Parts: sequence; C-alpha cells; structure tokens
Amino acid sequence: MDFDKLITLRQSCRSYDKSKLVEKEKLDNIIKQAILAPSACNSQPYSFITVNGKASENVATCCQKYGSNKFTSDCNAFIVIVEEKANLPERVGSIVLDNHFTEIDIGIVASYITLSATEQGLGCCILGLFDESQLKKLFNIDKNKRVRLVVAVGYAKDDVIRQKKRKEISKIHTYIGD
Repeated sequence: MDFDKLITLRQSCRSYDKSKLVEKEKLDNIIKQAILAPSACNSQPYSFITVNGKASENVATCCQKYGSNKFTSDCNAFIVIVEEKANLPERVGSIVLDNHFTEIDIGIVASYITLSATEQGLGCCILGLFDESQLKKLFNIDKNKRVRLVVAVGYAKDDVIRQKKRKEISKIHTYIGD
C-alpha cells in the first residue's frame, strides 16, 4: 500500500466487530514493525504487552475509566505500551536539553503501531485515558514503571473512512527557502 493511501485510511476506530478475532500473526507483525521506529540514541525506552481474545476484556474494563472509551468492550486486542528506563545517552540528553525524549519516542512507536495495523486491514485507536493502577496490577508491572498508552486493535465494524478534519496547512506551516 502506498503511503498516501495508508495515512488516508488510518483513523481512530471506535466501532469494532467483536465476532472477528485478530490473528496472532498480525499482532506479532505489528510489534516487529513497531520496533523499527526511531528513538533517541536508539534507546527504545518501551516494552509492549499484547493482549488478545478473552483476556482483552480486562484491558477494556481498565480503559473505560471515567465512563470513557466504552467502544473498547467490542475490541478483541490491545497493545499496552510501558515506559522503560532510557539508555544513558538519552537520559543525559533529556536533562541537558530539557526535552523528554522518552515521551517523544513512545509517541513515535505508537504511530508505527497504528500504521502497521492499518496496513494489515485492522482498525486501531490510541488511548491515553485508562486506569493505570489497574493495568499495572493486571500485568504485574513494576510500581516504578508507567503505562503510557494503550492501543485498541481489531477489525472495524464498518469500512467507512471519515473525512479528516485538520487545520489549514497555511495556519500550521511556514516554508523558508529558495
């Protein structure tokens, strides 16, 4: 699939077909592609927990904190992104430059996950609102680590591609050059 088509098809899916389970091979491929994402000093300061099938119901419950993300009840797979300790060069660079490279790296890898899922015919949605303490208990994640994002992954209930609403390019872009 060419890149223009891929980024046009990628959207935040909020309607999943609960009857269609995501194949383990597709989930494995998503992770294989995601780890190719660039990260500061090649630190890769994250790990992934992929949950599929019946076990995903517990993740969906954690993602419905504050009454949000109710659509996750129909989602059969999730990828939980856990922040890991960055390597020394990245940590030093973050301090010296006052820039949180680990958070940037996690955003980039989440983008790779969504693009890989889309390319494989799956819908996905990056979730930032969830019960982190419950997820940490569920997966026995060290108390000093953070769950940064959860990506819902599954087959979309319908193939409708919504019109993307974006700012006008002239409002967010400046070109300087010949």
